[in-house]
Amino acid sequence: MRNSIKAPLSGVVVDLAVTVGEKVQQGQLLAILESMKVQIRIEADHAGIVSTVNAQLNESIEREASLFEIEQRESDSSQTPAPSEESAERPHPLIAQFEERKELSLDSSRTVAREKRHAKGYRTARENLAALCSPEDFQEYGQFAVAAQRKKIDYQELKTSSAADGIITGIAKINGQKTALVVNDYSVMAGTQGFFHHQKLDRILAIAKEQSLPVIMFTEGGGGRPNDTDITTVNSGLQCTSFGAWAGLSGFVPRIAVANGYNFAGNAALFGAADITIATKSSWVGMAGPAMIEGGGLGSFKPTDIGPIDVQASNGTVDIVADDEEHAASIALKVLSYFQATPVSEAVQANEQSKLQYALPENRRQTYAVRTIIECICDVDSVTELRSGFGKSIVTSLGRVGGKAVGIMANDCTNLGGAIDVDAGQKAARFMTLCDQFGLPIISLCDTPGFMVGPEHEAQGAVRKLAEMFTVGAQISVPFYAVVLRKCYGLGAQAMLGGSTSRPLCTLSWPTGEFGAMGLEGAVKLGFSKELSAMTNPEDQKALFDKLLADQYRRGQAEEVASVLEIDAVIDPMETRATLTLLLDR
Repeated sequence: MRNSIKAPLSGVVVDLAVTVGEKVQQGQLLAILESMKVQIRIEADHAGIVSTVNAQLNESIEREASLFEIEQRESDSSQTPAPSEESAERPHPLIAQFEERKELSLDSSRTVAREKRHAKGYRTARENLAALCSPEDFQEYGQFAVAAQRKKIDYQELKTSSAADGIITGIAKINGQKTALVVNDYSVMAGTQGFFHHQKLDRILAIAKEQSLPVIMFTEGGGGRPNDTDITTVNSGLQCTSFGAWAGLSGFVPRIAVANGYNFAGNAALFGAADITIATKSSWVGMAGPAMIEGGGLGSFKPTDIGPIDVQASNGTVDIVADDEEHAASIALKVLSYFQATPVSEAVQANEQSKLQYALPENRRQTYAVRTIIECICDVDSVTELRSGFGKSIVTSLGRVGGKAVGIMANDCTNLGGAIDVDAGQKAARFMTLCDQFGLPIISLCDTPGFMVGPEHEAQGAVRKLAEMFTVGAQISVPFYAVVLRKCYGLGAQAMLGGSTSRPLCTLSWPTGEFGAMGLEGAVKLGFSKELSAMTNPEDQKALFDKLLADQYRRGQAEEVASVLEIDAVIDPMETRATLTLLLDR
């Protein structure tokens, strides 16, 4: 039986692989046609002997034209099909070349850079990346980028020395949800920001915005890179859009920045603009590095003189201080989880609530540890405090209550008696804004004698800056709940309640709550000054003062205030968590 092999399309014969009389197997290459610059293999569809070759090399043939005739015999039917060249177990040469190129950007090919990082006690950029997600859950963008310096540095060398142009970017799946990751690589030209570096950053930020993805960014680096010689059409570089793109994500997606080592100029600007800032104890963050400071005629400084962690934590620049990069990565993942849509998979564990019965001392003037109360109300190991070294009279924390992510702010009576100074007021306003932007309900634990007062405090702009708490409190749209622990006095207390006792969706109080337009002692002295001054005998004056104070305290007790509906309920401290869990349920 003789079968004809026809051309599947019009083309030119560029290879003839068989001749008349040749025995062929099924699948064996007979010829190659080229059409539209694509080469098509013509293979034998059965085993047999080539009886006719109708095509000639370089001949143009038409579709359906007969190319070969193969005579099939019964003895040929059992022959095994010939393996095609593609079926051989070896990678395509370009795939092997790709793997080699990819390897040049990894730590395995950058041993000197890796060992230098380890010698400083730091991790490589890719080690920090691995702490955030597994390799199979990460799609990298722009891995093959190199510094724009091919005119002065050998391209092959750049593939390793400027791997990824000093910034790893991509999309990861963390806790089952997509997250944009940016890891600056200090081992590449001191982590400086080059031309393609900025292009990569802009690309991933645009994707984060388009897909509403949270972003984690490691910011270590020395700022702008002035010597990208390949880019000859750029003069000032001020057309760079990275900083505006990063800032443009504010309030749109959560942005978590991690600093370690030196973070100067542009890298510091990215760090400072983030929603949550985490820095290791070995961090220095400044809007200019030593060279820029000296170039401006402002003196000569070592890098370690500029923005050390103790300074940046105390002034509120840093939200959370981590021990090292490993610790910082774990904190970043924990913080990220507060902003993710689905709750954590682990079962919710509650702390022992009976501790709350003894949380406050019987003496209303004595201090106590409000952080212990926060930890007790929240799920086990769920609390992360922000800006602990700044505005210390208010504690701001992220946490979970019954598995629900929340923001908690609380007065700390161990600092200024819980009075709200300028730093604490601004800290609270920023915190409420953060929670509102990303849908976190707010819980306020109130125990304050009011705003901090005095000429020195007014010199800091207290009138305008403290008023920000009222502005933010009036505008937030997330659920807001308040629990009065003890003192609830004056404008400061109203600010802690979002404006008034009627502003929260539910205003609760422990039995220890005490309320008033100002501190009780001050209220008595001011409201009864004539009566007290009329007393010439000091003992009589003290007796009258104590009587008036006791009366003020009685009228301002939580139960009395609740009886005239100025607050919604008085609860047993041990019921706080259960009550908040109920209120937070939607």
